[in-house]
Amino acid sequence: MKRALVTGGSGGIGAAICRRLAVDGRHVVVHANSGLGRAQAVVNEIVAAGGSAEAVAFDITNREATQAALDAILASGPIQILVNNAGIHEDAVFPGMNGGQWDRVVDVSLNGFFNVTQPLTMPMMRTRWGRIISITSVAAVTGNRGQVNYSAAKGALHAASKSLALELASRGVTVNAVAPGIIATGMIEGAFNAEAIKKVVPMQRAGQPEEVANLVAFLASDEAAYISGQVISINGGMI
Repeated sequence: MKRALVTGGSGGIGAAICRRLAVDGRHVVVHANSGLGRAQAVVNEIVAAGGSAEAVAFDITNREATQAALDAILASGPIQILVNNAGIHEDAVFPGMNGGQWDRVVDVSLNGFFNVTQPLTMPMMRTRWGRIISITSVAAVTGNRGQVNYSAAKGALHAASKSLALELASRGVTVNAVAPGIIATGMIEGAFNAEAIKKVVPMQRAGQPEEVANLVAFLASDEAAYISGQVISINGGMI
């Protein structure tokens, strides 16, 4: 049974990804930043449905704590599917953005990517099979007012994914990014109402977390073995 780690696995999109990977027969490590109870709730749901999962909590911006947590996970075997899903918003127009807002967003999305992915890469390479998938954003493709920090961090993951894909291609490891548009999760509550969504999304609705999870599950499958170094958008036709 291949083992998967999903960072931010207790959130809306993350939980949907965890559930779908479990349906596909993966053992899923559901990560949360500090709320182990939320991750455990996702695990309980997966196990009740007949799947295999465990919960972990650690701060991906803390390199030492992340390394320690990953060492414990790797003691049971390599992670062959990694979904870098953790991310935060701290929106502000750039002239009014403070250094803390910039640092925190970049720290979670970009530094967190390094802190989690780098220690897992060599064990994954040794198996000659792996999938690294980073969840980014349409904002990283098009830009978005008030999200210079978020767009920069997620856009950097596009570049990092393309470079890492080149390094790992000969070892059977694919590296891709998935860039969702407006997805119906708690993160968009208060930011978009139904009328606003109809104006900006040609399909006139928000996407569902399960739709993102379906794409991730495909990229994590054997069928996607020849897809690497790609940024795949899922946004209802926005771009």
